Amino acid sequence: MGKSKQTKRRPAQLAQPHDAGYKLLFSHPELVADLLKGFVAEEWVQELDFTTLERQSGSYVSEDLRHRADDVVWRVRWRERWVYVYLLLEFQSEVDPWMAVRLLVYVGLLYQDLIRAGQLTEAGQLPPVLPLVLYNGRPRWTAPTTLAALIALPPAGLEPYQPQLQYRLLEERRLPAGPLGNLAAALFGLEQSQEPGQVQQIVEQLMGWLAAPAQQGVRRAFTVWLREVLLPARLPGVRVEAVIDAVEALGEPAGLTVSYPSDCRHCVLAVDGVAAEVVCDGATLELRFARSGSPRELGAEFAAVRSAFALTKDRVLAGLL
Repeated sequence: MGKSKQTKRRPAQLAQPHDAGYKLLFSHPELVADLLKGFVAEEWVQELDFTTLERQSGSYVSEDLRHRADDVVWRVRWRERWVYVYLLLEFQSEVDPWMAVRLLVYVGLLYQDLIRAGQLTEAGQLPPVLPLVLYNGRPRWTAPTTLAALIALPPAGLEPYQPQLQYRLLEERRLPAGPLGNLAAALFGLEQSQEPGQVQQIVEQLMGWLAAPAQQGVRRAFTVWLREVLLPARLPGVRVEAVIDAVEALGEPAGLTVSYPSDCRHCVLAVDGVAAEVVCDGATLELRFARSGSPRELGAEFAAVRSAFALTKDRVLAGLL
């Protein structure tokens, strides 16, 4: 099996793999069900039949042929009717003040698609939609969650004709801890974790919850997200020469080795007994695993590498991971 490769990107460049990783996770009904049950605490959610969750296209074409293929759309039974959940994954470094307008357009495109497909209620009406924004950026979300807050006060008598929309915001960094055994809560806990021990603890719990063969797809999605998004995001850049000097100054007893070409364009660090290595080229760091593994294995090897660097008490090495 070839080596897995992860590259740390700057925050502005990280959005694409992060978005893709979340889309993969929330393509599984288990994550969507736990997100709604754990973080949308409203009475109607308790009446949803989560066994009926069906993922929808999520790709719509407007009248001027502009595509919307970035979001996750599900439908689920509430009593005898369908309810749609429009999940918008927001990983921009800046808050979008016009989010309510965006969602008005996206929900409109969804409704146009449902009309074309004839997916209406028995009475010929459109189904209800929950616009849900999941945001994990660092700045606090300050944008209005209602469209009305973005529209100037109209003349008397014009108010009833103004468009209306309100979306539910889930600001990941400010959510309360979710219930034990909730997959969405575990995902958010991993993102907010500060120490390798925390990562390993949550991963161990996840593997227990996802041990059944029927959970193989979700387990694989978490593995990909850990390998391609979470672990690379924890690897800050550093000067190649400083890393080489630090390792060579430690000597062999430290259990760390470093190899590099004559021009020092990059270096490769290895820890004795750990099936992973760190590659530094001065602009990025890569954590490479010798084989594809489970989330438990990836978390354990990441923790072992970071622990080995920290034990050296060298400022440069300890600050790498």
